[in-house]
Amino acid sequence: MVTAKKKAQLSVYLDPDVMQALSAYAARRDQSMSLIAEAAIASFLSPDADERREAAIAKRLDQQDRRLARLERDVGIGVETLALFIRFWLNTTPPLPEPAAKAARAQAGARYDNFVATLGRRLNEGPKLRQEIPEDVSDTSTGGTHES
Repeated sequence: MVTAKKKAQLSVYLDPDVMQALSAYAARRDQSMSLIAEAAIASFLSPDADERREAAIAKRLDQQDRRLARLERDVGIGVETLALFIRFWLNTTPPLPEPAAKAARAQAGARYDNFVATLGRRLNEGPKLRQEIPEDVSDTSTGGTHES
């Protein structure tokens, strides 16, 4: 008959913050602090701990890469939208004669406030322009340039 090995005792000094976190975690799990500490040490010493850590880091990096790609896409949409609007506006809006230009400058503040309010409503209510554009649109499908 084989008898089970008795567990060895280890005394460890912990910072008060670590001890408090361990105690709170053990209480939430309704487990002893000794069991939680043993499991944490075993996980840390496990030969595949590095592989799990590397896999977790790789997963986070992939998520960051996808977010960055979406951000690049959204910024590209914004830049192209602004460029198209400016080109369209310059092509279709003749310069105003001086008396009308003075009147337009006088109304500019109110018109700008109206624009900001409209933009705020659009951002709050949606849909966003980037949501209206398919994800798979590429420069090759549009020729890479936009003329008006």
